[in-house]
Formats: sequence, C-alpha cells, structure tokens
Amino acid sequence: MTEIESLYIRLEQLGAGFWAKQLSESLDRVLAAQNHGDLPRWRAVVDAIPDIIPGVVDLLDQVRIGSAKELNGDQRQQLYDCLMALHPWRKGPFDLLGVHVDTEWRSDWKWDRLKNSISPLHNRLVLDIGCGNGYHCWRMLGAGAKLVLGIDPTLLSVMQFQAVKKIYGEAPVYVLPLAIEDIPLENRLFDTVFSMGVLYHRRSPIDHLLELKSCLRPGGELVLETLVVEGDINTVLVPEQRYAQMRNVWFLPSTELLLLWLRRCGFRNIRLVDVSKTTIDEQRSTEWMRFHSLENYLDDADQNLTCEGLPAPRRAIVLAESD
Repeated sequence: MTEIESLYIRLEQLGAGFWAKQLSESLDRVLAAQNHGDLPRWRAVVDAIPDIIPGVVDLLDQVRIGSAKELNGDQRQQLYDCLMALHPWRKGPFDLLGVHVDTEWRSDWKWDRLKNSISPLHNRLVLDIGCGNGYHCWRMLGAGAKLVLGIDPTLLSVMQFQAVKKIYGEAPVYVLPLAIEDIPLENRLFDTVFSMGVLYHRRSPIDHLLELKSCLRPGGELVLETLVVEGDINTVLVPEQRYAQMRNVWFLPSTELLLLWLRRCGFRNIRLVDVSKTTIDEQRSTEWMRFHSLENYLDDADQNLTCEGLPAPRRAIVLAESD
C-alpha cells in the first residue's frame, strides 16, 4: 500500500470519502502541471536513505527520530548526504538518527509560544495549511492528534517531509503538494486548523479566513499566526513592492484589525495569545540553509526596520472558534 492510499483509507474510515476523492483528483492535476525537473532526483534521494527502524522517538519536546548509535559510520554519512541533497531546509530543527538538521527557522520556538494555549490536540483531526516540510505536523502528532494532514505547494518541502517519514515509519501524518484551493471546502471536517505564515501571502485575507472556517467543524479551533504591525483598529500596512525582500506580501494588519477581521468572518471566542518580534536568532542562515536570511533583510543601521524601511517582522498568534 502506498502512503497516499493509506491516507485515503483513513479518510474513508472517518466518513470523509469526499475528501479522498477530491484529493486524488487534485494531486493528479497538480503533479501533471508541475512536472518539476528535480522531482526524480529528490525521489532517488529519499529512496537512498538507509532503512533503519528507529529505537527512540520524541515528538513531544522536539522532533527526534532515532539515535546516532543505530547507524554505522558509512550509514551516517549516507544519511547526512541524502538529507543535505534536499537543501535548503527552512523549518525545523530535526534530529534524525543522530544527524542534526539545523534549519533556517527555529520553528520549535513558535511551537513553544502556542502549545500551552491551544485546545488539546489529543484524538483530533488536524489540518495544517502551508505547512512547509511538516515540522509542526510532527509536533501535532506528538501532541496526540488522531490524524494530521499538511498541505504545501512547494515540492521540495514535501520531499523533505517524505525523507523524515521514511526514517520514522508508518504514521497518521501526511503532507501533500497542494494549496488551499485544491482541497474540499465547505465540508467542515477538521477539529483544529493551523494557518501559520500564510495570511500575509494572500491577496484577499478575508477570503482566506473564510476558507479556513469552512474546513473547521462547528466549535473547531483556528490557530492563526501572521505578520502584524503596531497601530490601532484602522491600521494596515500594504507594502508597495517587497517586504523584507519577499515579493508576495499583501496585508499586514494591526492586531486590533486582525481581531476585527476574524469577528467579521463569524469566528467567536477570539484570543490574542502572543505577539513576538522575529529575531535573527530565530530565523538565520545555517549549514542547512546557506542562502540569505533575516539578517540580510533588515536595515544595516536599525534592525527595527526592514531593508525597505518598513517595520521589522512582528508576528501574532490568535486563536478562534468556528460557529
């Protein structure tokens, strides 16, 4: 049985056969359209990862799968080479059979900021929109989720997830190369939906919030993390061109305006649980992501500003319930 067949069976068992059908159609369409030239090489890299059943796993406090003593020297070098062939690694970190993948983002810091505020994930169906390589999906599984589905249109990120899952083995966690437009909406399947680092990339933030709501069961929880700016309920920043060298940034609201957007979309019990300035310790270049990072995108003389002269990145985490 293939991994995707395993997902379809799980969805059927949950009474969500309509999800399995549409996901199958979307995957066929997306993969046929992308025809990514590196995909065969990435698949070969994942296939070359040593077949080891990990003896130690920790997904609660970190993403640690296996230990160094489970590999001999040649196997460890092979694993390192395979993982490095999937450079750049953005989200993490991962400790995989003793190989420490020091990713660009300390995504564990973001998880620490929200894990004690969200509703317990035990036995929940969880959807993670824009999940990257699935780092947070593994943390959700470690928190007890029944099933975690992540979607991200970046094929390299999906192949990184496949590499981690090959090391872990069978698990009810999946990452598919899809965008939110490719999944069934208006079917209200999930108990918790995460959207972290996505809203500011959407040309219509209100439509995105409504899409997220349509994936949540009544009473389900939205975990929303996005860039914000300081200001009152009427404040929103629309970058004229780039923001911190990112091209596709559209709306950065104040926290008060963000809460208003959620109220207008019909969410209830809305709570702002964290606002944090992104530091160059949390997002930085490493051996596993050797390109420019946040330090290169800030003003040389004033790190409170981006290189475009706009307010430096500040991120908010908001929780809300679907009606």
